Amino acid sequence: MLRENDKKDVGKLFNRHRYIMTTAELLEAKLYYADIKQLLDEGLIERVRRGYYHWIEDQGESEVVIINHLFPDAVFCMETALFYYKYSDRNPAEWNFAIDRNVSKLRTNIDYPFIRAYRMESELVTLGETTGEIDYIKVRIYDRDRTICDVLKNMSKMDKEIFNKAIQGYVKDPNKNIPNLMTYAQKLRVQKKVKELIGVWL
Repeated sequence: MLRENDKKDVGKLFNRHRYIMTTAELLEAKLYYADIKQLLDEGLIERVRRGYYHWIEDQGESEVVIINHLFPDAVFCMETALFYYKYSDRNPAEWNFAIDRNVSKLRTNIDYPFIRAYRMESELVTLGETTGEIDYIKVRIYDRDRTICDVLKNMSKMDKEIFNKAIQGYVKDPNKNIPNLMTYAQKLRVQKKVKELIGVWL
């Protein structure tokens, strides 16, 4: 069992890395495989995916930190973005983000936190990207207009209540940008749906 002082030292080490460290970083800090196993056994750290460890002892660090660290190339989208813009009052059970479809599926095979990755063409990943803040942490997230285009694109897979609230929330939003919406709709091939499902309300 780790001594209290050793535990504090390891906690400080993880703190300097925003509570996520790789195997290579741990080895560089002279924490070897036996040490890592002990930290896992004592419930001080957890493996979030191969070669990545999260410090969980006495800290409430947001899951957003882990996602930013593991997926710096991802952009929050769909239900995560709907909740962010208050187009949905349901806090999603999993984090939704868009990522390049060429990214290895092994990268998104993680036990924690719960995620759902939407894979798409490289040039579409940054379309409509903006900067937001979740849990006081800066994140990449789609703007409201791109978010609604994604919702229309994926409407057949969505809960009907969430879908309807999202559309109504967008229509009533004074910050919506219709020219942006139409530009994104053309690139995402949802122009017909925009005209049919949003145009009637405008």
